[in-house]
Amino acid sequence: MLEPCEGKLSCTVLRGESGSNTADLLDQLIENKQKFISQIMTSKAPVRSCEDVDEAALSYAEVKALATGNPAVKEKMALDVDVAKLKLLKANHMNNQYRLEDDIARNFPQQIAKLTEIIDSYKADIAHFSEHKITDPEQFSMEISGKVFTEKKEAGTALLAVCKDIKSVDAAMDIGSYQGFNMRIQFDSWSKEFILSVKHESVAKVRLGADALGNITRINNLLESYPEKLAEAEQRLETVQEQMANAKEEVGKPFPKEEELNQKLDRLSELNALLNMDEREDTETEQSESKEKEERPARGSIHEKLQIYKEKSQRENETGKETRKRDFGLE
Repeated sequence: MLEPCEGKLSCTVLRGESGSNTADLLDQLIENKQKFISQIMTSKAPVRSCEDVDEAALSYAEVKALATGNPAVKEKMALDVDVAKLKLLKANHMNNQYRLEDDIARNFPQQIAKLTEIIDSYKADIAHFSEHKITDPEQFSMEISGKVFTEKKEAGTALLAVCKDIKSVDAAMDIGSYQGFNMRIQFDSWSKEFILSVKHESVAKVRLGADALGNITRINNLLESYPEKLAEAEQRLETVQEQMANAKEEVGKPFPKEEELNQKLDRLSELNALLNMDEREDTETEQSESKEKEERPARGSIHEKLQIYKEKSQRENETGKETRKRDFGLE
């Protein structure tokens, strides 16, 4: 019977009347443990859990061969690890190929189209800003809520007043225009700040502060930054185009270690066939030995002899009963 042991680590105490029962239980425990270890060593990709049944568990013939130093088993274990690694590398290669195909067919063209649109809008905004830019500080003009302000401080104060009047959170509100660009303000509930956006073709945003004149300076700096934004967009477009060209060169390339993988798979199949043949021979030998053991006279403990004698007497009694029934005509 099995009795649980007390302690932090779970264990079992094997007790029984027959030593063979104990040996069978020990063999079962060792087999289960080996099945668990083998799943980790074989590196099935991706390995996330270990099931109760695993084809990679060492067979009885392999265990015997390994214990006797059979080089075939040692070679098989090394090949199992190498093949698992190569299969994982091949799976990663195939995944990368699929990703490249998807990038070439969809992702890169979408990015290129989007960046081209942004670049065109920046170019249009730069040209528009050049036409409406205030070059004379004395000619300042900003329209807010339908009123035109010619003083920077007054315009900045009017901006702050509009911010105080905003009731809706995250809702943008048109407030006026400046140097040919439309202006909108919204309150960002996440950053707890007011965001001003300017738009002609593209949209650019700036965060407003509490200083009236400082906000006017921030808007001017935003409009002056369009050439820099254009250069960044052109650089991103060039990078994406290079990535697309590189992807087209890499897509379709075969797995570089395909030949090595096939060679090791062929050798592994040969070893598996060899070990299976050994296993069949061992099984036949065990069956022959078991038959001879049954035919040989009992040699062993008194308990075993008495058990055999008891079984023999029982068979003889049953045979005698059948004979007497035939003699008396009962059958």
